[in-house]
Amino acid sequence: MMKNDTYLESVKKQMLYYKTIAEKAMEQLEENQLFYSANEDTNSISTIINHMSGNMLSRWTDFLTTDGEKEWRNRDAEFVESTTTREALLKTWNTGWNCFFNTINDLKPEDLDKIIYIRNEGQTALDAINRQLAHYPYHIGQIVFYAKMLKINEWNSLSIPKNKSTSYNADKFSKEKTLKHFTDDELKKLQ
Repeated sequence: MMKNDTYLESVKKQMLYYKTIAEKAMEQLEENQLFYSANEDTNSISTIINHMSGNMLSRWTDFLTTDGEKEWRNRDAEFVESTTTREALLKTWNTGWNCFFNTINDLKPEDLDKIIYIRNEGQTALDAINRQLAHYPYHIGQIVFYAKMLKINEWNSLSIPKNKSTSYNADKFSKEKTLKHFTDDELKKLQ
């Protein structure tokens, strides 16, 4: 397998992992908590999802052939609360992710060196993917933090639980060394 094939597979696995983390965080919340905002200057989980979906649709539609900041995108509107139900919110969430995964699945290794533009700034497709590989987990971290804050003592950990690092590491080191993607085991735990 060529390095670029490995890279694209890694991107898919990492993004599926982060998507799943956010979904597992949201599953722990009551519907009204998805729309809670601490104050005027903070975004609710719903608003974060609207923004992520808008970004995904803009960046990944015609990824290799048109500017990633589409003329039809209204970024400012993404930060105005417009969704009112969990069902509608998850539809928005999945629409963005489907656009992302469909595009990534269609990319070929040789596409990674192609120049694409975001707001008229050229970069390789690989750099544009890396940009989003940082951007989306940034917002997913916000979703998880907000969810954890709202659940207080009822939070079910999505990673290594507090005060469980020693047993987690003991389990990992009790196994033979192996070469695999870190998400292989982590996704199984989240299911």
